[in-house]
Amino acid sequence: MSSALLSDDPCPDAIVAVPVRNEEERIAACLKAIDAQERLEPGRLGLVLFLNNCTDGTEALVSALVPTLSIPVRVLSENFSGAHAGWARRRAMDAAAAWLGDAGNAGIILSTDADSRVPPNWVARNRAAIRAGADAVAGRVELDAAEAALLPPSLPARGRLEDLYDALITEAEARIDPDPHDPWPCHRTAIGATLAVTRSAYLAVGGMPEIPLGEDGAFIARLLEHGLRVRHATDVCVTISARLAGRAPGGVADTIRSRCEEPDALCDARMETFPRAVRRYAWRRRFRRMHDRGLLARNEAWARAIGIAPVEARRIAALPLGQAIAEAERLSPDLAYRPIGPRQLPGQIRIARLGVAALRLGFGLLGFARRIAGSAASGRPVADPRGSRI
Repeated sequence: MSSALLSDDPCPDAIVAVPVRNEEERIAACLKAIDAQERLEPGRLGLVLFLNNCTDGTEALVSALVPTLSIPVRVLSENFSGAHAGWARRRAMDAAAAWLGDAGNAGIILSTDADSRVPPNWVARNRAAIRAGADAVAGRVELDAAEAALLPPSLPARGRLEDLYDALITEAEARIDPDPHDPWPCHRTAIGATLAVTRSAYLAVGGMPEIPLGEDGAFIARLLEHGLRVRHATDVCVTISARLAGRAPGGVADTIRSRCEEPDALCDARMETFPRAVRRYAWRRRFRRMHDRGLLARNEAWARAIGIAPVEARRIAALPLGQAIAEAERLSPDLAYRPIGPRQLPGQIRIARLGVAALRLGFGLLGFARRIAGSAASGRPVADPRGSRI
């Protein structure tokens, strides 16, 4: 690996880490957006660029651009035949952690992508969430409008339905099994284009998982399993590319392309039928309360109810809460995710709207959700808690 410092080297307390591979068309916009951050004192923000396996003009372009930036930059370069997204993001974030450590500063590590554009308030809003008590912040993303307009119309239409349903089940989750550190309104996006984490939390979980696909989601899951506080902030939003040819297999570009080719491909795993999602959230709430009271090891009825063997139940009962929930859901055949397809979205949205309305009004949601599910299956209408019918 080679490295170069292409600007002054002060001691910032927030470092943006960007993995870069063959991004000569988009890297300039990415760097200028990072450099345009508002409400930051001079010298407080730094940037790590990890250039890996670049075969186009990216390196030359970066060399020309970095001296024009107002923030300090460290550029690393490496060619590795086994490179993948998780490896590259970890290298970039590890370098950011090392820079903060060199300064004796706990600080914040932020992650984005070389084909993304962060808004001017991105660092400030992430920092505000961490000052409010979060150990990490996961933001939202939106597709570049000009690029999205070139996609088949069915794709953004499906995206709007998925976004709507995701918001409904997320609100249901937040109301049934609330997290005091991540209150509603929130979301459930976990994407490397907009992550922030304290250096201490990053090191506590062993850094970014070095896996080929889904390293960002696995990182958030790892933080939660360790009992750390993750805020899914709705006011943090980054613009990402809508291109069909990406740099990381299994990334956003591959997802967009596969949905163009297979319009009926299943939704994300967490998008289950609404009654099934409600059952999961209610189970988590009960499990959390039993764990907090030390009851999991005393009565294994909870394990029998979801198909977990006694020996595994005892092992799970001894784990910290976040790890216990993750292990129980991994081992239980009853809690396996069963994602819906796009054709099911309109019906599930109607059901979820009624269920969430019941939650907001304080109705007994589990019974109501079961009634909705039965009515949906039979075709019979069910009364809306506000007085209408579906």
